[in-house]
Amino acid sequence: MDTRAAMEPAPRVLGTASVDIVIPVLNEERALPGCVRTLADFLDGGFPLPWRITIVDNGSTDATWPVATALAGEFDRVHARRIDVRGRGAALRAAWRDSPAEIVAYMDVDLSTDLDALFPLVAAVASGHSEIAIGTRLAHSARTRRSLRREVVSRAYNVLLRYGFGAGFSDAQCGFKAARTDVVRPLMDKIEDDGWFFDTELLLLAEHNGLRVHEVPVDWIEDVDSRVRVVRTAIDDLKGLARVAWSMSTCRAGVAVTRSEPTPRHPDAVVARPRAVTLAKFASFAAIGVLPVVLYTVVYFPLREFWAPATANLGALVIAGIINTEANHRWTFGRVRRTTVHFRAAVLFVANYVLTTMAVLTVPPGGGRLAEVGAVVTTYCLLTVIRFTALDRWVFSRTRN
Repeated sequence: MDTRAAMEPAPRVLGTASVDIVIPVLNEERALPGCVRTLADFLDGGFPLPWRITIVDNGSTDATWPVATALAGEFDRVHARRIDVRGRGAALRAAWRDSPAEIVAYMDVDLSTDLDALFPLVAAVASGHSEIAIGTRLAHSARTRRSLRREVVSRAYNVLLRYGFGAGFSDAQCGFKAARTDVVRPLMDKIEDDGWFFDTELLLLAEHNGLRVHEVPVDWIEDVDSRVRVVRTAIDDLKGLARVAWSMSTCRAGVAVTRSEPTPRHPDAVVARPRAVTLAKFASFAAIGVLPVVLYTVVYFPLREFWAPATANLGALVIAGIINTEANHRWTFGRVRRTTVHFRAAVLFVANYVLTTMAVLTVPPGGGRLAEVGAVVTTYCLLTVIRFTALDRWVFSRTRN
């Protein structure tokens, strides 16, 4: 249900890119008028790109929709639409798919993020430097005012993303983002979440597919009249992270997107050939594959003095597996996301433990420690060969993109 779609020219400094700023709302009859009037006045005051504001009412049961239509009638460049599906992700998906603008953005209706960061946010995308730009409340130069509870939850969540997924961005859930429309649309085809996790899934998929995410430190003040339910949202986010990790690890998170590539400016530049997967990479993997076998042997003997074969095997595998995973991540896998390496390492660890434990238990009681180690090492080496043959499909196929 549309009321107006306007894209009038305005003074500009970054080409001809137009910006569609989406405001998702759910039962926001009180906050919406002040938000739209403040934002429209700010943009009219000198925002250098063609712009419009799109209000998306996603399932309100109060007077939000009549207020939205009234605002669309009051301002020439305010557009209003209504959908029946609740969730911030659903609102952004609907608006961004249909937007006529080259750049799509969104902000929260409470205007918690200071508007002075809007042009730096959009400029990174409009200049062609980045495909996505986000506001961050966790940068050193950001200035925020919010409750201790939300601060702790936010930092813990983003630490999980950084160390669990190797995320390069610092604040996934800040309601202040912009993206190239032609890039974000194919990404949305892969995004399954329609709620608060939409933002995180968008950013993880973007980085997984080699897109550049630019961060802008923002000033942010918490509005206590929020629709966010922290505990429920945290649980939903953890479920979403597990789903995305599985998708990435099974090579189903790839998206055909256009990204900026480095090109020489000098007409006579002599450009180096792109890096490729070489024999050295495979040799590196093979060398690192030998390390845990040696380490396992060294660790198993002292553990076996105190523990049963199956328990000693588990302890030795844990130590060898941690070192092997980190070594592969740092020296062999290159740009493969940390979540991919760790998730596959967990799967391989389970297989290693089951098969090597079976090998240990098949050794006769009087066989001695050397027989036990020999059985495990033989099984371990066999598994390493299997991993080596599967590596080209699992890992190096992604580095050729």
